[in-house]
Amino acid sequence: MGVQTAVMSSNIIRAARPAQGTQALRQLSALAAPARGARTLMANKINANKAVLKMSNGQRYIVGRRESMRCYAAAATEVSSEVIQATGSDVRVRFAPSPTGNLHVGGARTALFNWLYARRTGGKFVMRVEDTDQARSTLESEQALIRDLKWLGLDWDEGPDKPGDCGPYRQSERSTIYKEYADKLVASGAAYPCFCTDEELAAMKAEQEAKKLPPKYAGKWATASAEEVQEMMDKGVPYVYRFRVPANELITIQDLVRGDVTWNTDTLGDFVLIRSNGFPVYNFCVAIDDATMGITHVLRAEEHLPNTLRQMLVYKALGFKIPQFGHMSLILAPDRSKLSKRHGASSVGDFKDEGYLAPAMVNYLSLLGWNDGTEQEIYTAEELCSIFSIERITKSAGVFDKVKLSWMNGQHLRALPVEEQVQMIGAHLEACGVLKAADSKVAAPMIALVMDSLELVVDAEKQVRPMLGYPLRETMASGKADKVLEDNFAEIVNAVLTDYESGELATAIAEDKLKGWFKAQGKAMGRKGKGLFMPLRIALTGRMQGPEVPAVMSMLATAEGEVAEEGLLVNLDARMAELKAWATEAGHI
Repeated sequence: MGVQTAVMSSNIIRAARPAQGTQALRQLSALAAPARGARTLMANKINANKAVLKMSNGQRYIVGRRESMRCYAAAATEVSSEVIQATGSDVRVRFAPSPTGNLHVGGARTALFNWLYARRTGGKFVMRVEDTDQARSTLESEQALIRDLKWLGLDWDEGPDKPGDCGPYRQSERSTIYKEYADKLVASGAAYPCFCTDEELAAMKAEQEAKKLPPKYAGKWATASAEEVQEMMDKGVPYVYRFRVPANELITIQDLVRGDVTWNTDTLGDFVLIRSNGFPVYNFCVAIDDATMGITHVLRAEEHLPNTLRQMLVYKALGFKIPQFGHMSLILAPDRSKLSKRHGASSVGDFKDEGYLAPAMVNYLSLLGWNDGTEQEIYTAEELCSIFSIERITKSAGVFDKVKLSWMNGQHLRALPVEEQVQMIGAHLEACGVLKAADSKVAAPMIALVMDSLELVVDAEKQVRPMLGYPLRETMASGKADKVLEDNFAEIVNAVLTDYESGELATAIAEDKLKGWFKAQGKAMGRKGKGLFMPLRIALTGRMQGPEVPAVMSMLATAEGEVAEEGLLVNLDARMAELKAWATEAGHI
């Protein structure tokens, strides 16, 4: 009798870390036994990568260092079905979020990959709202999801706001469609009404757990007569619709990311299709929606892989063609746990509010689980649309690195036209009280001074404010300028004050000739390099670091009357008065 293969059911078990000899067999045995409520009778090593485990329930497993666990069950029937082979404009993909919260970066990545594939192939991208969770779904969440997707630049060809031939596009509006197909399943014998109470189901589960059996429906309604069913319906007893899972069949998908994945239906009990309140369950809805909307490729996170067996059974029972599946790895936090709020921002809206640019988010998300095989890191959305392919989606999990995202955001920020940079950052400087107006005459020169060091728009305020001030006393008190003081700083101070009082310094600044003035001072005092420029920087700006001093002084002259916050801008007159007061107190003049 031939032996067939099947991956363990809805909770696929990953292989142990590579180990050698007996240790490896112990690890593999420990993985398999609890999963099936059976003990390991024998563990035979095949090679360095694989071992076969014979279990007390008569089944055997092969576990490999790179494979999911596979169950070897004798006489299982392998069931085949027609898979949709769509290319070019025939491709139809979808993003189907639940409006129960904000758009997580994982969901955004799923939407992005589907959108990129549709745009790459010339196919259709469908937006579908899975709002059957009546207790948690809200219109506000749906609107926020749509707003965040549009902010990212993702547009769809069909959806709640773009009617097409396959609508409605909200599950809550498709109840008659689900009922129609549920009735077809019942009529064909593939589903049946179940009248078991919650207490009966709980007792059934407890008994199975006590016997270390996998939880399955074992009630009488799977085999009840038509008379028994009619009697309960006449009494008005609440019931659910259950799908009748065929025994010992092998269901396989050719996953576009993970390769072949196979389940044995014996690992699954008869599952609910429609609840007693009339609302369909997730796996039934998804299968019906994807089939009736003509979805050709289902690209989604790997956490949905366990759902696929139920969905495949529904497809087959109704004679639907099967879409191609691709299950992408999760996005992890730096500590390798699932990314969540406790790691900081985790939703698209959070990153938008923190000042990240949509093109940078799209660029960064595209590289979490995909690459084009080159060392390139910066892409526009147009470039991604032209090169994206499912074949380059990786199995390994992507780790969300906010430092890398910030760096990438800076690259995209600097790639914008200067006019857009000034408009965007100027608006922020106005909002935070630095400038009186976003289109101020000082906005452009001010922003140009800090542009090369910005990662986020909001970083501008932190860099502009210190430039407008004159923290001379703080710099001198810090001790960091001691070497400058010891190098006859008094000589520099006297030269600066002399040329200020004569008007020569102000003229040099106004006529953009400060660099020439610097050279003249260096020649007169026999100074050059750091011995000239550092003391002049301190004397004029009060700081030991920052952009080029001539550019800063020119910007400060332009800023007169343009700064909103009183006292924030220290002009040339005030700077020289402070320099003279400090020098007098220090005994330099």
